[in-house]
Amino acid sequence: MKTEKEKMVAGELYYALDPELVADRRHAKQLLHRLNITEYVVGPGALAVLRELIPNAHPTLYIEPPFQCDYGYNIYCGENVYFNVQCTVLDVMRVTIGSNVMFGPGAQLYTATHPLDAMLRRTQEFAKPITIGNDCWIGGGAIICPGVTIGDRCVIGAGAVVTRDIPSDSLAAGNPARVVRNLVAGGASPA
Repeated sequence: MKTEKEKMVAGELYYALDPELVADRRHAKQLLHRLNITEYVVGPGALAVLRELIPNAHPTLYIEPPFQCDYGYNIYCGENVYFNVQCTVLDVMRVTIGSNVMFGPGAQLYTATHPLDAMLRRTQEFAKPITIGNDCWIGGGAIICPGVTIGDRCVIGAGAVVTRDIPSDSLAAGNPARVVRNLVAGGASPA
């Protein structure tokens, strides 16, 4: 029989108030307090907190506090990933971020979701993974919804709500986000 944590990371229905998951979230919140309050200015102390909070990230991960996440250990980052201030990653399930990815202020990534059935929603939830390719720029205030894959070299406009996959070399904007332009790999400027 699977634990609630095993169900969670598999994308199955799970009980979020399971003691192991509560303890994991509490540990993440303690690290976030250190990052967002105690350290705040990015330096050796904040970088040490990030290594503990997000152990599956390349050492070049850079986050401007304040930052929020559920667990931290479900965030996987390549090289040179940058989060500007007030970003949120609900990492109930795996969030995979390629290399050379930038997030504008207030960008939000949500893997967590809930059943449509009201009775089931009282005790169960589930998640869908998010994948973001290499060399992407996610604009400020953008929301990436559960289950979305964004291809390489994409630009997601500020305030966009991404509800479905975005192919590589695309500029997507709006609510819901839609591809408004194809970008030429290696150089087009989204003016």
